[in-house]
Amino acid sequence: MAPRLSVVVPIYNVERYLEECLDSIAAQTFDAFECVMVDDGSTDGSAVIAKAYADADSRFRLVQQKNKGLGAARNTGIRNLGGTEYLAFMDSDDTLPPGAYELMVGTLDETGSDFAAGNALRFRTAEHYQSHAHRRPFRETRLKSHVSEIPSLVTDRTAWNKVYRRSFFDTAGILYPEGILYEDAPVSVPHHFLAGSVDVLSEPIYHWRVRDAGDMSITQMKTDPKGLIDRVRSIELVREWLIAQPEPKFREYLRSYDRNTLVEELPMFFWSVPDGDRGYREAYQQHVSRLLRTIGVEQINALSAPLRVKYRLTLANRMSEFVTLQRMHRLYRRRAQLLRLGRTPAPSA
Repeated sequence: MAPRLSVVVPIYNVERYLEECLDSIAAQTFDAFECVMVDDGSTDGSAVIAKAYADADSRFRLVQQKNKGLGAARNTGIRNLGGTEYLAFMDSDDTLPPGAYELMVGTLDETGSDFAAGNALRFRTAEHYQSHAHRRPFRETRLKSHVSEIPSLVTDRTAWNKVYRRSFFDTAGILYPEGILYEDAPVSVPHHFLAGSVDVLSEPIYHWRVRDAGDMSITQMKTDPKGLIDRVRSIELVREWLIAQPEPKFREYLRSYDRNTLVEELPMFFWSVPDGDRGYREAYQQHVSRLLRTIGVEQINALSAPLRVKYRLTLANRMSEFVTLQRMHRLYRRRAQLLRLGRTPAPSA
């Protein structure tokens, strides 16, 4: 059977996890696929493992390149696709439930939507649990919908919980930014705004690994200045794309995206600032302040009082006061959690 679906799997130094990942692709109940594995200059045994799969199963193909990063590896995969109808991406340390692609392709065949996006579970060796990032947008299945109807879809930034109709993906012409972390959002978010309709599936179709201590993934590096800098840049790339769109509806999309950035995305940095070193705090103040000035004071003034105070302290470079306030907030939240559990908080020093 000719492949209908292309699955792009970037690979870099994941010999510990790669077989589990590729086995879960090979075991899909939808088997009319090609898997384009892109070895991004691995220095461990990952390329050897990938070649073994390509030698044993004609559905798997290996492309190799010098190390350029995840965004570049995905783009290389896109350039090496066959003439398939659908496209998906997968990270090489994660896994799929067996019926994932059958469900998503079958849904798209039925609805004609531009892409399908599904729920995800986090997992460790012996435990699977709901991904917090995917809980709200994928609370219920809604076919032929849109981010304007489900605003929480603006938080659906991951590349790998989707199957795209190739005609839509190719026409959109949006490739992954290269040389930065958090390269998913500048592709996933614009696609949500561009789509005529999207199929939103509450069924978990992806298992997103939580790596063990000492083997941390990008999303687990909480106080690395590069992670913060690149995440802000990722937000800016989405904003730049929205601003460049000529249709009037994109002005409202931009306003909605900015509000989500202020209320949900930037506050994630608040919790790591007290734990970060001087370099991290300086990166936070410099890059978040730049973004805040671009979004504008009008949007900040419309926020709740706690957020307004934290953003104003950030803009004024009063980081010692920001850290003190955030530590108090953290203490308050911990005490509130203990009280909800019926425990008595220990007295503060």
